[in-house]
Amino acid sequence: MARKPHLRSVAAASAASAVSPAPSAAFAAPGAAHASASPPAPTRTPCRALLGPRPLIDGEDGTNYDVILERISADVAPEDFVEEILVRNVVDLVWDSVRLRRLKSQRLHAAAHQGLERVLTPLLGWLSADKLSGKWASGDEEAISQVEALLGRAGLTIDDVMAQTLAARIDDVERIDRMVIIAEARRDAVLREIRARRLAFGQALSRAGEAIDAEFEDVAPGSA
Repeated sequence: MARKPHLRSVAAASAASAVSPAPSAAFAAPGAAHASASPPAPTRTPCRALLGPRPLIDGEDGTNYDVILERISADVAPEDFVEEILVRNVVDLVWDSVRLRRLKSQRLHAAAHQGLERVLTPLLGWLSADKLSGKWASGDEEAISQVEALLGRAGLTIDDVMAQTLAARIDDVERIDRMVIIAEARRDAVLREIRARRLAFGQALSRAGEAIDAEFEDVAPGSA
């Protein structure tokens, strides 16, 4: 059967049950366009230890979190501790969305026996389908071979099994998707906050410069 290796991998998963973005100009530090003509600014030492440990759960690789933190920090280039806090919030929200997508996939794999039971019930009846799908999920080799033969004779594949799995766990999937949408909306809101802070700071500097220029202009020539 052409899909035999894939079917076995899903059965095993049921039994057992990171990015290179280009630097963003939107977060360039003020005056970055003239960096080549200016001496480099002193490097700030991030105070990341003050923001607490990484929000990891069992099974997650902290190295991946650190890579995301370093790359977002390099793109945004936080200029003060407030921006460091905002960057950490962005990273945590990105990590949340990555985690949720991963757990959604794992949820479907863990529930694959439910989809298999739905597929096999018209072929074997509910009781036999329930028993066979349970053995298949536990990794029983004989059950896996029997399932492959049954699906092959019926013209079905593992995609049909996973489609029925999605139907069985659609409420879980929808809830996870809503959580992803919320995390990404919060992430975008924090990014907008960083942009707004920098825009307000730039406008304040511009007004201060205009006020100074106006004071010099008000002084009459030769008044000294």
